[in-house]
Amino acid sequence: MPIELKMPALSPTMEEGTLAKWLVKEGDTVKSGDLLAEIETDKATMEFEAVDEGTIAKIVIPEGTDGVKVGEVIALIAGEGEDASAAASSAPAPKAEKPAEAPAPKAEPATAKAEAPKADAPRPAAQPAASGDRVKASPLARRIAQAQGIDLAAVTGSGPHGRIVKADVEGVKPGAAAPAAAAGAPAAQPAPAPAPAAAPAGIPAETIKLSNMRKTIAKRLTESKQTVPHYYLTIDCNLDALLKLRGELNAGLEGRGVKLSVNDLLIKALGVALAEVPDANVQFAGDNLVKFQRSDISMAVAIPGGLITPVITDVVNKPLSRIATEAKDLAARAREGKLAPEEYQGGTASISNLGMFGIKQFDAVINPPQGMILAVGAGEKRPYVVNDALAIATVMTATGSFDHRAIDGAVGAELMAAFKRLVEKPLGMLA
Repeated sequence: MPIELKMPALSPTMEEGTLAKWLVKEGDTVKSGDLLAEIETDKATMEFEAVDEGTIAKIVIPEGTDGVKVGEVIALIAGEGEDASAAASSAPAPKAEKPAEAPAPKAEPATAKAEAPKADAPRPAAQPAASGDRVKASPLARRIAQAQGIDLAAVTGSGPHGRIVKADVEGVKPGAAAPAAAAGAPAAQPAPAPAPAAAPAGIPAETIKLSNMRKTIAKRLTESKQTVPHYYLTIDCNLDALLKLRGELNAGLEGRGVKLSVNDLLIKALGVALAEVPDANVQFAGDNLVKFQRSDISMAVAIPGGLITPVITDVVNKPLSRIATEAKDLAARAREGKLAPEEYQGGTASISNLGMFGIKQFDAVINPPQGMILAVGAGEKRPYVVNDALAIATVMTATGSFDHRAIDGAVGAELMAAFKRLVEKPLGMLA
């Protein structure tokens, strides 16, 4: 019997992904550890390795397919001594959809999750929700529609074959859809969806399909700005003492091949500041507040097509040399799409540094569910008061974005003051 190769869950939260590229073809012999495919999640493109040995009998899902559900069969492997052509003939066929019947109403649990459409393999094109006199809808969607007076004939289904699911009817205002059609009357047609904004006529343009990562960034950051009450606190920091310490440390680390960046020291300063002000090392969780016992700093890294935030854990208890080594390694593998999920998930706070682009100051969007993010600008020579006298100093502007549900203004200000002190007297973060 052929071995079913299924879409893997490459992260704890992954529900679907894009089968970006097959690295094998039908008829190829594979063994455990061989690379089979590249799978694009919402954060990275990851390689999928074989576990079993055999021959690729059938590729069920072609490369470039979006929205492949976790657990869906993507290929068949013929085992040792098995006829590959016979195994290929057992590839799953499209599932025939039975007419939906409205069962007797039954109470739904209060914690019921949004119903997700089941995956079909291979993936057929969506069909209209109405087929003849029958409207394809899940039992749960029918119950919701009946309770809210929604005409299912006026709803566009997003499930397999255009099937109407719970999510399709939840966004419809009660009673807003047309009433059920009388016998012999044509069913009401759904209003056409607004057309995507087109490029102005006469301007050369290219339409680029959004990657899973870009879709996730758009969704998460929109939700962040819409649901998280941001407030911002900005300070100026004199970098001269930190730059001097960095030079001395790099001279001592030269023989070990380690070179500290300014960002490495700022990550350390933020981690120590969070340890000094633990009321800022928190995140909002509905009726609860999560208070972290260590500082795990997510650092924003620009990669082709988006942004990812690999995490440096337990920053307070790591020496600067190790922070520098880990940051360099994580950033390099992030740009190659080689990070494991546990390396970019989590984190208690974030830091985003655009100083290398000459940006003086900016306000960053909080990376939910975290409670704050620090936006760091470029260090530049400015007039600055040093020991009550006007002097020229290397000054950096830093802005903290805080979730007011979890961190009050006074606590945020205390954190920013601690960060400034550690930057201007950097030996304090090494003690």
